[in-house]
Amino acid sequence: MKAEYDFSKAKRNPYAKRLKKAVTIRLDPDIIDYFKSMSGETDIPYQNLINLYLLDCAKAGRKVSLAWKK
Repeated sequence: MKAEYDFSKAKRNPYAKRLKKAVTIRLDPDIIDYFKSMSGETDIPYQNLINLYLLDCAKAGRKVSLAWKK
């Protein structure tokens, strides 16, 4: 291993902006169980399934419909 490296000609990773970011999110146990069972059927990790579902919602422009009970 060299004592010193020259990074003056280095390039930034062009894909760095596209990397996924870790976040903390609170989900109901029923939702986690649903995606985990779907994960068992599809052999896709449940976190990826949740990400794919949210991505689909975002691309389709779906909006949350909230109706508060009086």
